[in-house]
Amino acid sequence: MVGIVLASHGGFADGIAESAQMLFGPQDNFAHVILKPSEGPDDIKGKMNEAIASFADQEEVLFLVDLWGGTPFNQANGLLDGHDKWAIVSGLNLPMVVEALTQRMINDKATAQDIATAIIKPAKDGIKTKPESLMPAEEKAAAPASAADAPKEAIPEGTVLGDGHIKIVGARIDSRLLHGQVATGWIPSLHPDRVIVVSDKVAKDDLRKSMIREAAPSGTVAHTVPLEKMKEISEDPRFGTTHAFLLFENPEDALQTIKNGVDIKSLNVGSMSYSKGKVNANTVLSMDQTDVDTFRELEKMGIKFDVRKVPSDNPENMDSILKKAQSLLDEQK
Repeated sequence: MVGIVLASHGGFADGIAESAQMLFGPQDNFAHVILKPSEGPDDIKGKMNEAIASFADQEEVLFLVDLWGGTPFNQANGLLDGHDKWAIVSGLNLPMVVEALTQRMINDKATAQDIATAIIKPAKDGIKTKPESLMPAEEKAAAPASAADAPKEAIPEGTVLGDGHIKIVGARIDSRLLHGQVATGWIPSLHPDRVIVVSDKVAKDDLRKSMIREAAPSGTVAHTVPLEKMKEISEDPRFGTTHAFLLFENPEDALQTIKNGVDIKSLNVGSMSYSKGKVNANTVLSMDQTDVDTFRELEKMGIKFDVRKVPSDNPENMDSILKKAQSLLDEQK
């Protein structure tokens, strides 16, 4: 596995590392070193050497530094001598680190230099403005339309693509729907070409639909559909080559979708936010009686539960979580 070292002036690298691990969970062979105001070049060089020494494999090392020509860059550059497989990328930002960890996760044969090449575009694409008119004219002109945004001719009704059955590569319950942990953890892990938020409520909210479309990572299309529309999609042979990741805001929507005939055999349970009347079943799952009853009904239908925030987490026991939630709800009565 490629060892990754984040390096910066001041605490910048520490903060970026913390943010990245909030999305991916704790990372092995991943270090962050900083140059404090009271320190000099030898200090950060020593920290870099110590970080590299902690890696399981020191053949492949990638430095992500804040500023080209700055002290962290210069010291990393000096360490490159004699290490033809190592690489440095400057301009450290969170999209760059997210892509580096994603590349490392999905391809265990990727080299440090492969990852260095792969992270340049996401690092640049992470710089955007709202409103879009604030982007320099040359940047707007240079930004190519994604394949997902390109106009496509409608496929005639009744056309059968592939085997005529949509491929559901995963289904997740997450009150935050499409956010960082999904975009940087589950989507790279499951490789869907389409993310579908299934919700009557969200389908009526143009602002949330727009935010979901914009949150989709490059190469993935995101849509929001009502529950009945998802039933139609699951029966439409034109989606036979589609690999979809379904997102539900709550277990009730997931249950109804399964009752509507959508072929879901397992549900990843990621997060359910707290609101009045709910109890905290664990650090990220809050439930009321309806939620508990719904999960028990799903359980009786043979649905399996995968309770994890991100793919690198160890799964939790859903039965224990539901028993705790029921006990807390009984105490409220």
